[in-house]
Amino acid sequence: MDLDVFVATHRVEWDRLEALLRRQRRLTGAEADELVALYQRTATHLSLIQSSAPDPQLTGRLSQLVARARSAVTGTRRASWRDATRFLTHGFPAAVYRSRHWWVPTALLSILVAALLGWWIGTHPEVQATIAAPSELRELTRPGGQYEAYYSSHPATSFAAQVWTNNAWAAAQCLILGVFLGLPVLWILFQNMLNLGVGFGLMSSAGRLDTFLGLVLPHGLLELTAVFVAAGTGLRLGWTVIDPGPRTRRAALAEEGRAAIGMAIGLALVLFISGAIEGFVTPSGLPTWARIAIGVIAELAFLAYVYVLGGRAARTGETGDLEEAERSAAVPTAA
Repeated sequence: MDLDVFVATHRVEWDRLEALLRRQRRLTGAEADELVALYQRTATHLSLIQSSAPDPQLTGRLSQLVARARSAVTGTRRASWRDATRFLTHGFPAAVYRSRHWWVPTALLSILVAALLGWWIGTHPEVQATIAAPSELRELTRPGGQYEAYYSSHPATSFAAQVWTNNAWAAAQCLILGVFLGLPVLWILFQNMLNLGVGFGLMSSAGRLDTFLGLVLPHGLLELTAVFVAAGTGLRLGWTVIDPGPRTRRAALAEEGRAAIGMAIGLALVLFISGAIEGFVTPSGLPTWARIAIGVIAELAFLAYVYVLGGRAARTGETGDLEEAERSAAVPTAA
C-alpha cells in the first residue's frame, strides 16, 4: 500500500471526523449519522495502516481519533455497583471455573512435588545439613521455635496485611508472566512448593508434623488454592501463545489476558480472606481442630462458589472477559 496516496485519499474524511467531534454536542441528526459512518471508516483505515504500512505518527493520530469517536458514539460508561456485583457473581467465578482443567492438575502435581520434597528432606539428614546447622534446625522446629513464633511475631493486623500483599503479588506474577510461555510460572510455583516441602520435612523429622499441619492448614488450604488457580491460569495463557485455537493469536491473547487481569482482582479478594485467617486464626488460642475446621470451611465455600456460581455462569456463555460493548472491535468494518 502506498501510504502517501492513502493519506491523500482519506485525509478529508479524517479532518471532517475531527471537526464533527469538536462540536459533537451541537450536531444535527444527519451530522450524527455522518459521524458514525466516518468513525467506522476511520477504524477500518487504522486497521489497514497497522497491518500493511505501520507509521507511528499516523497510527497515533488515527488511534486517538478513533478512540474519541468511539466514546462519542457509544457514550462514556461509568463503573457501578452493578458491575462489581456482576463481576463477583458471574465474571470471576466463571473465569476460575473455565480454567479448572489447568489449575486442578496444577494443584495435584504441585502438592505431590511438595510431598516428595518433604519426604526427601525429612528422611535424609545429609539434606537437612545443607539447609542449616543442627542447632539452627533445633531452634526452628522446637516447641515455641521459629516455625511457631512466625505466626505470632507481629500484631495480627499488620501480619495479615503483609502476607496478603506478598501472596497477592505472587498470584499476580503467575497471571502476568504466564504470557512468556508459562516458564516463569513454573519457577514461582516450584519456589512455593519448595518452601512448603522444607517446612514439612524438617517438622516431620523432629516428630512435630501434627503441629506443622495445624499451623499451615487453617489458612494454607485457601491460600494455596488461590496460588494454584493463578498458576494454572498463567500456564493456560502461556499455552494460548503456542496454540490460540480457532481465534487469531492476537484475539486469543486479548481475551485470555483481560480475563486474567480480572482474575488477579478476584484472587486478591480470596487471598485477603486467607490472609485474615493466617493473621487472626492460625496464631489464636483455638484448639487445632477448630482452626483447621475454619480453613476447611473457607476452602469448601470457595470451591462451591466456583463450581456452583461459576459453573452456572460459564454455561450461559460467561467467560470472565469484558462485556462485548466494552471491548475494542476485533475487525473494524466500513459503512
